[in-house]
Amino acid sequence: MPHFMDVHHGMKGITADQLKQAHQADLAIETEEGVHFEKAWADPQSGTVYCLSDAPSAEAVQRIHERTGHQADEIHSVPLTV
Repeated sequence: MPHFMDVHHGMKGITADQLKQAHQADLAIETEEGVHFEKAWADPQSGTVYCLSDAPSAEAVQRIHERTGHQADEIHSVPLTV
């Protein structure tokens, strides 16, 4: 299944607990779109959040994020991994 890295901007000051809650919200419904969110990272100072997932499409990733209230600003396909 393809990998995707999505990026969220404007989350300045996000805490570890808030990041965990957002990630858990995605995990709770991810199977409805055939997505699996592997990990999330955040830079509270810049307000940037990154999520790595396996998914059938970028659109499936976005639908999960939209439903959980944190739409991605960018979604990048990650076709090569070492």
